[in-house]
Parts: sequence; C-alpha cells; structure tokens
Amino acid sequence: MNINNIITTSNRPKVHEKGTDQMWTDPYISKNLLEIHLNPEINLASRKPDSIQATLNWILDYSSGSGLDVLDLGCGPGLYVEELHIRGHKITGIDFSENSIRYAKEQAKIKEFDIDYICQNYLEIEYENQFDLVILIYTDFCILLPAEQELLLSKIKKALKPGGVFAFDFNNERNLDQKIGVKNWETAQQGFWSPEPYLCLSEPFHYPEKQVLLFQHILIQENTMPKTFRFWTHYFTMNDIEKMLHDNGFKILKSSDKVLPEGGCWLGDNISFVITG
Repeated sequence: MNINNIITTSNRPKVHEKGTDQMWTDPYISKNLLEIHLNPEINLASRKPDSIQATLNWILDYSSGSGLDVLDLGCGPGLYVEELHIRGHKITGIDFSENSIRYAKEQAKIKEFDIDYICQNYLEIEYENQFDLVILIYTDFCILLPAEQELLLSKIKKALKPGGVFAFDFNNERNLDQKIGVKNWETAQQGFWSPEPYLCLSEPFHYPEKQVLLFQHILIQENTMPKTFRFWTHYFTMNDIEKMLHDNGFKILKSSDKVLPEGGCWLGDNISFVITG
C-alpha cells in the first residue's frame, strides 16, 4: 500500500476526468448492483415501484394510445420495460450491463413476455423512424458528457417516428447542498465493492462553473493499486434544458417537477421531467 499513490489518487480531479474502473462492468460489483436494482424498498439503482408507476403514468398521459413502439435506454433489469409491456406496448430495452440484460431476458422468458433486450452502449444505437416513444429514466442523461448528450439527442431524433417523443428526467438545481453530500470512508471484510477486505474512501466534489457533481470512490486493498470509481452527474435549470433541446432540433412539449413522490434530495421536486419532440 503506497500512501503517496492514495494521496495523489484522492486529489480533486479535473472536470470529467475518468476513473480507473467502472462498476457496471465489474463482475462482482455489477451483481451487487443488480440486487439493489431489484430491491423494491430503496430508491437506489432503480426507483421504488410507486415512483416507476408515477413516471410511466405521467409519460403515457401524453403519449396516449396502445401498441406504441417504445425504446427504453438504460433499461437495467427491465422494471419499466415489463410494466410497459403489461400496458400493451412493444418494447426494446437497451443496457450495457450484461448481468442486468441476462436477468431481464430470463424474466421475460419465464413470464412469456415478448420483449427485445439488447446488451449495448446506448450511445451506439442506429435506428431510423422506428419508435413512437424513447425513454431515458433515472437521470441517466445527467451522467453523460456534454458531447455525449448532443450525440444521444441526434441519435434519438433519428430513431423517432414522425410525431414520436422523447421523455427523460434530470437533476435540477434545488437542494444542491444535500445532493453534494459529505466525505466518508468504509472498511469491510467483504462488502459492496469487493469480496475481499477493503477500505473505500468516498468523497463528493462540486464544480459550480460547469454545473456538475462528482461522487468519487477509491477502493484500497492490500497488494493492489487503488481503484478509482468516478460518477459525474450534471444538474440543469429548465432554461438550460430548453436551450439544449432547441439547439438539437427538439422542443419541450410537457414538463413537470411534480412527478415523483417526496422523499429526499433525489426525489420530489428535486428531479424534473420533460417530454420533447
């Protein structure tokens, strides 16, 4: 264990600087993430069932009709996808977590649901005039780099049928002090980050000039280099989103910050939703 390496690694990084590892593709961590996705009692990885229902009710109140062709980007283990299927829509779900897609496919087979699941980075989609509705939920839009946001918007614009719409949610500027959080550390013989003993140093950083938050986790174990997991998430005003959408050929058709139930800084009116086309 080299203390100088730890000090260097834990310094405040440059905006959007990548970590050394990703939890979504780590075999051990991604299994733990799947368990969190599937826990209906917590709003981590996925939101609770009441929030999922409220979200879909709000979206489908605008995108009415049955038999819609829907694309769910970042679908995880298929919680929104299955509900949309039950409501009578034709669904394609995309996620780059192999564990999540494997689970989703298994569930679809067991339940005899006709759902198309694809393990892929959704920034690489190539559809044209295929979907009535595209959704990107759980503030996934906020974790993308600015260039990736514009890339995704262009791909979604191409994927939508004439009259089709794109629905997503984003972190707004409310309660930033709570969203930033505090520095902490964790030790465990076995835990979320590893099956072996570890120390995890977690620290948030705020870059107000870029309207971005960083949640950094440094995993330290004996006889290995520290692993750094960095989770960048942007926050926006509604004016920010409106301008970005306008610049990429979209206009806001419906918006609200009253979709989710209250329950902390990542729920209620701290999260805004838009439908755009």
